[in-house]
Amino acid sequence: MLNSDKLCIENIVNKTRSSERKFREGNFKGAIEDKREVRCLLNSEFCDEDILKKFKKELSNLYSSKFDLINDHKLRIDELRINKIVQFLEEKSEEKYNKGDFRGAVRALRRSEKYLANKKIPV
Repeated sequence: MLNSDKLCIENIVNKTRSSERKFREGNFKGAIEDKREVRCLLNSEFCDEDILKKFKKELSNLYSSKFDLINDHKLRIDELRINKIVQFLEEKSEEKYNKGDFRGAVRALRRSEKYLANKKIPV
């Protein structure tokens, strides 16, 4: 089971990085497809709490920035509100994907992932 977990988290991290690279290159359809695959893996029965923690850590590394308004906002709101925002952004992403707006869909998913990333401790 340990090898399976390791392969699963490596696959999730590689797909996340691939999606980010495609987004920066302007391949929005490829980026959203990779992000949707990651979502399917995270929602599967093979994904446990440890894998989610590693995924959130990877998101923190990927989206770390000195000037991050989402991180500042996360420090001031509670978990319930964060979950509502993430759910709203994921629904918005699905709506835009169905309309063919891949850029908007991937931007909404990226924004939701920023809310999921590990919280930073204020200095």
